[in-house]
Amino acid sequence: MPGTFTQIYIQIVFAVKGRKSLIGSHWEEELFKYISGIVRNKDQKMLSINGMPDHIHFLIGMKPTCCLSDLVREVKKSSNGFINEKRFSKSKFEWQGGYGAFSYSHSNLDAVICYIRDQKRHHQKKTFKEEYMEFLTKFNIEFKDEYLFEWID
Repeated sequence: MPGTFTQIYIQIVFAVKGRKSLIGSHWEEELFKYISGIVRNKDQKMLSINGMPDHIHFLIGMKPTCCLSDLVREVKKSSNGFINEKRFSKSKFEWQGGYGAFSYSHSNLDAVICYIRDQKRHHQKKTFKEEYMEFLTKFNIEFKDEYLFEWID
């Protein structure tokens, strides 16, 4: 009997509502573990996760049975509840609407994993807006400015 064989790798990026820097360095690791658990429980493979106080990146190996928008919605909804229940943030925590999703070939995985792992160093030289606009340009994604994240300039 023939099987289904796939190789789908997606980097997902989303931001804190209002681009507030609410993700604390003292609890971000717990958040990343929690999100990794959601991804695993949805039968997907977490390859890398990291972020900054105002946004996160994660790379998954995705099965074709997964609906990406459903997965991201679940990650955002559940992690939002987790952060608020644990009272990690002094103010109410919310993720901003929308997300970016960028696909990669197997040959690019090491570079993407390193890129995600080095977020703190990377953002010493480049803002989130610069980074995100580069993704949209590199992947030839058409967009309207009014539908992008709320930027803090």
